[in-house]
Amino acid sequence: MSGNESRLQAIYQITNREPADVEKPEPLSKIWACDVFNLAKMEESLSKNAFKAMKKTVHTGEPLDKATADILAAAMKEWAVSKGVKFYSHVFYPLTNITAEKHDGFIITNADGNAITEFSGSLLIKGEPDGSSFPNGSIRMTNAARGYTAWDPTSPVYVMYTDNGATLMIPSVFMSWTGEALDKKIPLLRSNDAMNKAGNRVLSLMGEEQIAPLNSSCGAEQEYFLVDSNFANSRPDLLLAGRTLFGAPSAKGQEFDDHYFGAISARVQVYMQDIEDQLYRLGIPAKTHHNEVAPGQFEIAPYYEAANVAADHQQLLMTILKATAKKHGFVCLLHEKPFAGINGSGKHVNWSVGNATQGNLLDPGETPHDNLNFLLFCGAVIRGVHKFGPLLRAVIASAGNDHRLGANEAPPAILSVYLGDQLEKVFQDIKDGKLTASQAAGEMDLGLSQILNFERDPGDRNRTSPFAFTGNRFEFRAVGSEQSVSGPLVAMNTMLADSLNWIADKLEVALKDSDQTKAVVSVLQELMNDHGNAVFGGDGYSSDWHKRAVEERGLKNIPSTADALPVLQEASVKELFESTGVLSPLELSSRYEVYAEQYILSLEVEAKLVVDMAKTTIYPAAVRYLSDLSMASAGMSEMGVDMDNSTAQAVASASNALMAGVSKLSEAMAKEDFASTDEHMQYFANDILSLMNEVRAYADTLETEVADELWPLPKYQEMLFIK
Repeated sequence: MSGNESRLQAIYQITNREPADVEKPEPLSKIWACDVFNLAKMEESLSKNAFKAMKKTVHTGEPLDKATADILAAAMKEWAVSKGVKFYSHVFYPLTNITAEKHDGFIITNADGNAITEFSGSLLIKGEPDGSSFPNGSIRMTNAARGYTAWDPTSPVYVMYTDNGATLMIPSVFMSWTGEALDKKIPLLRSNDAMNKAGNRVLSLMGEEQIAPLNSSCGAEQEYFLVDSNFANSRPDLLLAGRTLFGAPSAKGQEFDDHYFGAISARVQVYMQDIEDQLYRLGIPAKTHHNEVAPGQFEIAPYYEAANVAADHQQLLMTILKATAKKHGFVCLLHEKPFAGINGSGKHVNWSVGNATQGNLLDPGETPHDNLNFLLFCGAVIRGVHKFGPLLRAVIASAGNDHRLGANEAPPAILSVYLGDQLEKVFQDIKDGKLTASQAAGEMDLGLSQILNFERDPGDRNRTSPFAFTGNRFEFRAVGSEQSVSGPLVAMNTMLADSLNWIADKLEVALKDSDQTKAVVSVLQELMNDHGNAVFGGDGYSSDWHKRAVEERGLKNIPSTADALPVLQEASVKELFESTGVLSPLELSSRYEVYAEQYILSLEVEAKLVVDMAKTTIYPAAVRYLSDLSMASAGMSEMGVDMDNSTAQAVASASNALMAGVSKLSEAMAKEDFASTDEHMQYFANDILSLMNEVRAYADTLETEVADELWPLPKYQEMLFIK
């Protein structure tokens, strides 16, 4: 099958699909967390003392003793076996942004040759995958392969079903034999601990006596594209790179804004229902789904959870999105920019901090000017974003995310904080050395009797801000759709811990000479004088802001991953992570090496695909069309009819330019002598990407000139609109 035949066949297969069998969804009360060994199931299975110990571990992080671990493992095994489980797996999160699993059976043999099921506390607590075969930034050499996984009891175990059976999944940390973190979970747990300690200092100075452990919370909105597998399987770039490296714009894109929050097609609705049934069984609180801005793009958003659990659930969500798509004849694309010219996908991370006694410490209440705890914690965020904005840019850096940041579809690569009119005025008053009553938002009255009046929010939303306050939390809007949320959460927790410690140091001095309110105002006034430049409530897309942010406010505009990742090597960032105990200098250095390598490899794969697809797929189609035009022209000449050769000339010109571009790109890819990793990244960010875009421009021109019946690749108008 060649040329347009494969595309026509794909369209036929899609449009003639049999309607999916839709089962009536079971009630939420029946399926919620039914496949999770949570505290409720532990209480049913454990002795009172064992359950009390486990509950304390979950809520406070207290370690379990070995005897309790053995009791828990036995109960866990019995529960899992009753659900048809034969294997268990330590699930961990290496520096690949995806989930890793090592499966073992509940089986041992005895001297009689019989097999029995066994699962002890030691097996629950510890596993041993290879520590050198995962990205580790030279922490582990090939000849030093030992690595460990260890159960994280604060994240519940669950049963995962596939067509081949069921497995007990045990969320775990992953470390080297020498004790360094090789994963994304250990730094997240450490960052939460650092934030808890620093927050306790501030709350104690504010006179709070009963202070429950502080925890960060997270709710990550996940955007994604769905493409029918018949189309995706004919696009090597989608299968191997996750994005289209070629493709002329569709005549209709997102200009009419008709897809955003539009009616969801029946086939996609069935897919979403299947996803959510699985999520509910795993205790993942999916709350919202809808069509996103771009055609073929969708979003699912969970309710917020404790950050560590939310990070685990987010990884599980991405796995389920991809696996379930296959069942429904789709390919789920999590790449930040699968299609040029339309909106890409992000993952807005909603983040807050609180505890059981003081509540949400980023909730201003009805009178934020009187809520001193809130003002201190919000001020700490402002200081953190200003001081460590480049770090926040570094933890969202990837080859995919570079395509969307600052492109009038996502926040700019300049890190600023949006507070809303009400809070911005409060902090401006503090900067001026006073604390005055904040203005109420007022009532929304449309003058329609059938529409009830309601209290509107104290501030508008700002979709152009990368770090926006949204009522009782901050929304980090610049995170990429394919990325783990752990990296951003680690950075946010750690910068908050640093700022809270700074505030505590200042408060200790100020409280000796002033009452509490005056002391808080004086500390926050100093904070705003030093770091208030990060607060911005205007249009983050405007060129004026980009200029003023850099020239007047001293903020950094960091456009690419090649520019962002070197921040991880700066002394101030090393000091931040080392002083809080979140990452050692060696662990931080390893992350720079790993992420730099991933960036280079991603672009290398894309460049190889550009060369291969241009030479073996696009150019042959153009030559075939030129041959057809040549034969047609010769035939017309024999009949004495002049033929317009402008199309043939355009195709010939673009074909020659295409192959010249391929030659330049191939030659550039052969370069190997780089003085440093930074230089290597810059070369790919500038030279290689530029040459790839040059080849693409000629290929996309050919798509608009070559006869449709000969074009070999599914087009944008087909992939985006035919479901």
